[in-house]
Amino acid sequence: MDHFRIKNGVLHAEDVPMTRIAEDIGTPVYIYSRATLERHARVFRDALSELDNPHIAFAVKSNPNLAVLKVLANEGYGADVVSGGELTRALKAGMKPDDIVFSGVGKTHDELLQGLREGIGQFNIESEEEGYELAAIASRHGKRAACALRVNPDVDARTHEKISTGKRENKFGVPLDRAAEIYARLAAEDSIDMRGIAVHIGSQLSSLEPLETAFAKVGALIADLRAAGCTVTHADLGGGLGVPYKAGEKMPAPAEYGAMVARVTKDWNVRLAFEPGRVIAGNAGVLLTRVVRSKRSGNGPPFVVVDAAMNDLARPAMYGAWHDFEAVEPSGERMTAHIVGPICETGDTFAMDRECDALVAGDLAIFRTAGAYGATMASSYNSRGFVAETLVDGDRYAVVADRIAASAIMDAERVPDWLT
Repeated sequence: MDHFRIKNGVLHAEDVPMTRIAEDIGTPVYIYSRATLERHARVFRDALSELDNPHIAFAVKSNPNLAVLKVLANEGYGADVVSGGELTRALKAGMKPDDIVFSGVGKTHDELLQGLREGIGQFNIESEEEGYELAAIASRHGKRAACALRVNPDVDARTHEKISTGKRENKFGVPLDRAAEIYARLAAEDSIDMRGIAVHIGSQLSSLEPLETAFAKVGALIADLRAAGCTVTHADLGGGLGVPYKAGEKMPAPAEYGAMVARVTKDWNVRLAFEPGRVIAGNAGVLLTRVVRSKRSGNGPPFVVVDAAMNDLARPAMYGAWHDFEAVEPSGERMTAHIVGPICETGDTFAMDRECDALVAGDLAIFRTAGAYGATMASSYNSRGFVAETLVDGDRYAVVADRIAASAIMDAERVPDWLT
C-alpha cells in the first residue's frame, strides 16, 4: 500500500496535489511519502515479531536521502552501508553507530578506519584478505572490530543478472566450501571479533524459495563452525525482498518472509539482522515528469517525450525495468505509446508499446515505484543537472534535495592555464 491517490481528478501524494509541487519547483522531481515509508517500516518490523530482538538495518544504497534516512531512524532502523559516504549519511541522519553494518566487497583502508573510529556495530567481511587488513588497522589504532563473514552460497536468486549477488561467479563473499576454514583463521586474530555469518543473494526477489535455500546453507555452516569450536552469535540474512512494479503484480509479503525465517532459523540461537531497502522505499516514491511533446515516426505508436530521462531514472535503461506510468490528471482516455526521454541515446527509453493514459504536450505524469534506486543512481549525462527531491507529510511538503543545475556542476570544473 502507498499514499499516492487520485483525489478530485488530480493525483495526490498524501494530501498534496502533484500539480502544486510541479508549479512550485518544476519537473522532473522525485516525491517521497513519509506515511508510506513509515508504514512499510512498521510492516516489515511486525513481520519479524516471532524473532528475538532482530536488528533491522536499512540498505542506504537504495535511497540515501537524509530526510528518508531520518524517517527510518525515527522508526528505530539502523543502516546497512557500503561506502564511507553512506556511513557519514547514516550518522548525520541520527542512526546510532552501533546500529550500522558496513558491507561491500571493496572497502578501502580509509573506509575501514572510518568505521573503526566511528565505532560501528559490525563489519561484514567479504574476503579473507579484507579480514586481515581490518585486523592490522584495528591493531595499529588500538581498536577491536566486530565482524561477520559474508558467504557466497551459490544460490540463483532468479532475479536480473546485474542484481544477483549469491552465485559462485558473483564477486561477493567467500565460497561456502571455504567459509569454515577462513572463519577459523580470522577468529584467531586478536583485534577482530568474528561473531557471525552474513549472506545476501540478490535484489528484487519474487520467490522465497532461493532465500530459504540460502538460509538453510547458512544454518548448516553455523552448526559446522560451532562443532569446530568457533563462536557464532549473529547472522545477517541480508535483504532482497521484491516489490510490485506492475499494478496487480504479486510478490511475497513481509509476513510470509518473516514466517519462513522464523521456521528456518528456530534452532540457530543467534541474533538475526536484516538489510531491507527496496521493500521499504520502493513504493514510497514516484518521479513526477512533464510531457515535452508527442511525435510520430512511421505508422507505429507515437513517441511521448517527457522531461525526465535515463540520467534521472536509470533502471529502465540499465535493467529493462518496468515502472507504471500514469497521468496526474487522467481524462479517462487511453493510448498506446513509446515513452522516452530527451537524452541523445536510444537507450533513453522508459517503455515501448505501453498502454497508458492519453497524454499531450504539457501534461504531467509519474513513474511509480521510484523511491528505491532512483535519484541515488542519477548522473549528469548530456550535461543535465540533478533532479530535485521532495518529502510529503500530510498536507505539507519540503524540498529535501535541491535541484542541481548543469551550470553548478560546471562550476566544479577547471581549465588549466596551459590551455588558455
